[in-house]
Amino acid sequence: FILNSKKEEVDAEHYIAIVTAGTSDVPVAEEAAVTAETFGHAVHRIYDVGVAGIHRLFRRLDEIQKASVVIVIAGMEGALVSVVGGLVDVPVIAVPTSIGYGSNLQGLTTLMSMLTSCASGITVVNIDNGFGAAYSACMINRLNHNRKENE
Repeated sequence: FILNSKKEEVDAEHYIAIVTAGTSDVPVAEEAAVTAETFGHAVHRIYDVGVAGIHRLFRRLDEIQKASVVIVIAGMEGALVSVVGGLVDVPVIAVPTSIGYGSNLQGLTTLMSMLTSCASGITVVNIDNGFGAAYSACMINRLNHNRKENE
């Protein structure tokens, strides 16, 4: 199944925002970004905007809210997913990472936190699954792009 066999970039209006809580989440984010770009989708990288310094998130909130779909990547307790989910009106794909300390359990605590988020519109993929998140985001973004073309 090929999402965009023409290798053309979807118009810049329909982009995927990839948001990380911290810099340690960047390797998983880059896996997602490269995957989405390979399928021809525009990507906005918004890194290191976790809730521990929430002012950094608010500086980039307009850009995040204009995305067609948002991938949020976080370790530790995964709180960024609930925050972003409550601030956007588009699908959010949550990616727990195995990064963290204390009782992180290689990402299991983050996964459980994301699965129990009370924010609506959040879908959770497996731990460190940047590829899976990007693939799903590409399908969502393609639907938005096709809908716009048919209007």
